[in-house]
Amino acid sequence: MPSTPFLNLFGRSPIRPLEAHMSKVAACVATLQPFFEAALSEDWKKAKELQEKIVLLENEADSLKRDLRLHLPKGLFLPVERGDLLSLLSVQDHLANRAKDIAGTVLGRQIIFPKKLVPSFRDFLSNCLKAGELANQAIHELDELLETSFSGTELKVVEKMVNELSRVEQETDHQQTALCHALFAIEDTLPPIHVIFLYRILEWTGEIADCAEKTGNQLQILLAR
Repeated sequence: MPSTPFLNLFGRSPIRPLEAHMSKVAACVATLQPFFEAALSEDWKKAKELQEKIVLLENEADSLKRDLRLHLPKGLFLPVERGDLLSLLSVQDHLANRAKDIAGTVLGRQIIFPKKLVPSFRDFLSNCLKAGELANQAIHELDELLETSFSGTELKVVEKMVNELSRVEQETDHQQTALCHALFAIEDTLPPIHVIFLYRILEWTGEIADCAEKTGNQLQILLAR
């Protein structure tokens, strides 16, 4: 395989570039926190700045994804399969894509959350972003796992993270259901198109936790092989 700056930087192992991609994804997702604080305060100028930051981070994550897909060696002397790594990369990628979708829609339509929903939504968002960060931490254990041949204390640490990811995702499911019920109770007082987009934002925000759990599940599959 020809030498490239990408491979010169990371060597033949795909683990470090996979972790680098996840770091960028995690930064993109985490920016939703200040973005929503600006949006919930109707500070659309600040929200626009943060939405542009999310887009920039998502674009940078896309560049890392393309490089990894293009230069991923086919003959790896690693206890992982190429297909599993690509599947894991795709799940990580969806996290950043969904963060960009959320910010773009909230800003583009200047969506205002009903005041009754704001406290519950903040808790829901916080848990979804917690799931995203747990996924990031789990992925960054991969290189240590390789050094220990996927065994010992390091494996137990990752398994604990994946279990916590599952717990947090289940909690966000309950929170999302409660928020949807609360929105349903007041939707007659809101413009119908506004209600449609509120439901969409709740669904997409929940997908952050869903994708984070899928990252953990994909990591488990990789470890099991």
